[in-house]
Amino acid sequence: MSSIGKSTYKLLGDFQRVSKFLQDNYTREQKNGYLMQPFFEYAHTHPMFNHSLTHRFGLWEEEGRVVAVACYEMNVGEAFLCAGRGYEHLLGEMLDHAEQQLSVEKEGKRVLHVWTTDTQQQVIDLLTDKGYTLAHEESITIYPYSRGFDRPVLPLGYTAISLEEENDFHKIHECLWKGFDHGDNPDDDVDCRMLMQSGPNFRKDLTTVVKAPDGSYACYAGMWLDEANGYAYLEPLATVPAHRKKGLAKAALMIGMEKTSKLGAKYCYGGVFEYYNHLGFENAGKRLAYKKQW
Repeated sequence: MSSIGKSTYKLLGDFQRVSKFLQDNYTREQKNGYLMQPFFEYAHTHPMFNHSLTHRFGLWEEEGRVVAVACYEMNVGEAFLCAGRGYEHLLGEMLDHAEQQLSVEKEGKRVLHVWTTDTQQQVIDLLTDKGYTLAHEESITIYPYSRGFDRPVLPLGYTAISLEEENDFHKIHECLWKGFDHGDNPDDDVDCRMLMQSGPNFRKDLTTVVKAPDGSYACYAGMWLDEANGYAYLEPLATVPAHRKKGLAKAALMIGMEKTSKLGAKYCYGGVFEYYNHLGFENAGKRLAYKKQW
């Protein structure tokens, strides 16, 4: 009988192994507790991701194969617990690991938020039994490709292109800086935008920007594809405030989704329901954050 061993995550050595596990374990209903492979990879390339503490991630392996992982998205203080099918009995040990390695100290107490979804009843029951309380919930949105791709006509002077056609990091930085409402004067950290294109599954051909009449980037829509499971994942989507309410985001999004449809995707994950509902996305469950202090 094989035994299950525990180890810590090695950023350079284990990324692809964990990615394969997340793909192999994915189902549309369970979503790995929202720890999907594109979500995991995008976080690793995000400027806010804490690369220096990834050794605190816990891995459980059997015969050299990853069967469970406990990690954060961006930084300590939060945790995702993903146990492979048939390995749910590890969840208690995984939570213990998260409390020891992924929690943070605030005002003399340890604090941890654990993310899951409303379909992960075993995780919810475990968290409740261990003294966690629901602190936050938000909708999970999906655009089913059976709806088709209603692409609005861009205003005069605006053009949609992929990053294969033009990939100006300075323009991307300005677009995302302003698009996420950081202000009118971007800093000079263009390297962070280069980092965001460093993931092994980043696709310039699937990423769409809308150029304004002056040549600047007015809208940016990043698109990731899990070909093994037939879905796309949108991240990030941003429109510069001066160019909003012109249909740019919808146009860029529809272009990216239509491209992934041709590559086998059947649906795409979006963001907060209140906005994405207007783009045709449907509610597909909830992401839940449970919190504990001790």
